[in-house]
Amino acid sequence: MAQQKSALQSGSSPGAAQGGLSVGERAAARSFITRDLDLVAQFYDSSQEWRRLFSELLGTFLLVLVAAGGGVVNAVSHGQISRTAAVIAPGLMVLAMILFMGAVGGAHLNPAVSLGFALRRDFPWGRVPGYIAAQLVGATAACLVLRAMFGNVGQLGATVPGPGISMWQATLIEALLTFGLLSTILGTASGAQNVGTLSAIAVGAYIALAGLWASPISGASMNPARTFGPALVGGTWTDFWTYVVGPLAGALFAVGVAWLLRGSGGDVAARRAAQGATAT
Repeated sequence: MAQQKSALQSGSSPGAAQGGLSVGERAAARSFITRDLDLVAQFYDSSQEWRRLFSELLGTFLLVLVAAGGGVVNAVSHGQISRTAAVIAPGLMVLAMILFMGAVGGAHLNPAVSLGFALRRDFPWGRVPGYIAAQLVGATAACLVLRAMFGNVGQLGATVPGPGISMWQATLIEALLTFGLLSTILGTASGAQNVGTLSAIAVGAYIALAGLWASPISGASMNPARTFGPALVGGTWTDFWTYVVGPLAGALFAVGVAWLLRGSGGDVAARRAAQGATAT
């Protein structure tokens, strides 16, 4: 005991056999704890909220500009945009947005994602309404830009059930697709298997994959904001509730499965991913 007390006072290691830490290891541990405490403080710094909301607005604007823009440009160019390109582009945009400004506000870009993070206790419920409002405004602004540039063509990229697809079939597909999306997001953001920037690749790849096989059925929206923008600006409300009920049901299912796989959320790594750190 005297040896350990002397070692701690002198700043030297009492030795590996004693289970002590070297000076460098203690310094690294203090740095890690200090950094995490700073990040937690930033999570709850209300003065930075405008940056988070702006990042959600901008990110959703760019996502919907690409996602809805594929249908618009395809109509304008008389079929020059292939379905493959139209469904891969949103996945690549989400990947870019997460890498570009995910550290600012979490890059949710989707009401279902915001609700999923809140249900997992990774995101404050008080911020959910602001995030969803910013996402809806961003999606609407993107469609207003598309309409101003090209007119009300291609239904402004509206997501609607495919020919011969019933509303319940489209709703079920949207629920399943969103379940997979939220499972990917919550899994790669958790402290159990946080993969850092590689999560952007996982999420972007999932969005592209979901679109490749399911876009003819429902449009593979997985995002109420993405559907809301074209519906509001273009007036295409066909089966709109499919794209609200389906994604929200899928998000709830994903949160339940995340609890079964990893227990309750709320760890530091997940909060960092969900809320961002504006000073980084």
